[in-house]
Amino acid sequence: MNVLFAFGNGYYPEFCGGVQSSTHHLAEQLRLHGDHPAVLAALFGDGLFGFKARAKMKLLRQPAVIDSFAGYPVARAWFPWEAAGFAVEKLKPDVAVVQCHKSVPIAKALQAHNIPIVVYLRNIEFHELAGDLRELQAACYIGNSEFTAKTYKEKFGIDAVVIPPTIDPLLYGTNSSAEYVTFINPYNEKGFELAVRIAGQCPEIPFLFVESWTLTPEHRSQVEKAIAPFKNIHLKGRTSDMKTVYGRTKILLAPSKWEEAWGRVASEAHCSGIPVVGSQRGGLPEAIGRGGMVLDYDAPLADWVQAISRLWSDQAFYGQLSAAALEFSKRPQMQPSVQFELFKKVLSSATIGVSTP
Repeated sequence: MNVLFAFGNGYYPEFCGGVQSSTHHLAEQLRLHGDHPAVLAALFGDGLFGFKARAKMKLLRQPAVIDSFAGYPVARAWFPWEAAGFAVEKLKPDVAVVQCHKSVPIAKALQAHNIPIVVYLRNIEFHELAGDLRELQAACYIGNSEFTAKTYKEKFGIDAVVIPPTIDPLLYGTNSSAEYVTFINPYNEKGFELAVRIAGQCPEIPFLFVESWTLTPEHRSQVEKAIAPFKNIHLKGRTSDMKTVYGRTKILLAPSKWEEAWGRVASEAHCSGIPVVGSQRGGLPEAIGRGGMVLDYDAPLADWVQAISRLWSDQAFYGQLSAAALEFSKRPQMQPSVQFELFKKVLSSATIGVSTP
């Protein structure tokens, strides 16, 4: 089966995030099983990679350019929905998995070429859809959490099969030196301000703040200014090897302010038996489950501090939650083989024109 993943955001190496990580893992699983994945994504055009892509596009006078940086074909275009025909001609997909940014116009453009559509709902930012899902012809749907599926059911009346973000335990599981409380992605919507306040009340505990979404120079300056008064907060740049982060993490702090659709970092941390202290927002409690502690984002600061302090200093309590986190990571719902089998069933349903059950 030729499977095209399509979205209006960037892809490796121009952009990386949870969607890109999950997509790549699915692509690798497809290849392992003899299928042929490909991606249609936005071209950012920055840096040497972007310059070469822009030059190639201009030279060939094509609406998109194709590279194999990720190990499989990736078509990049300024406006992916305008390059749908090009992608269909060159990549010959049997089915397309449309995700996140510009899902509706991209799905419509692919459906115009008679490509069956699966929409993978990975967040609840409805404006990112750039349209109404009810405008699509027959399509199948996947939601990355019960929370996501319920939210889209209420908004659009659609039913979605729940498949959480796919995570390869081999890429994240490691023995940790337990040096830090780690907070990933220093953006306010991810709880940056609250994380700083918590760290400020725990001067004896070292905190590691890790860049995930690329920080602009201006944003980085703001982050550095905010953490400068606190000697126990250390800032680390982006890395493609998250084992180097989890290998130094004792507790993962995830105090998200916005309605998380899932909470991928929680599931990654669990692979190493790292407990998570996170907020009661969206699907994040589903991701944390028995592998940590969940607090209301607006709970008194003292409650957050107490949770972190107890996990840090009470070794018996920490051991219990660490064991629970590792066990929780092994539940069937998070097993790649189980997830992939369900994913393939949804793809098959789409190709034969059966709506998501």
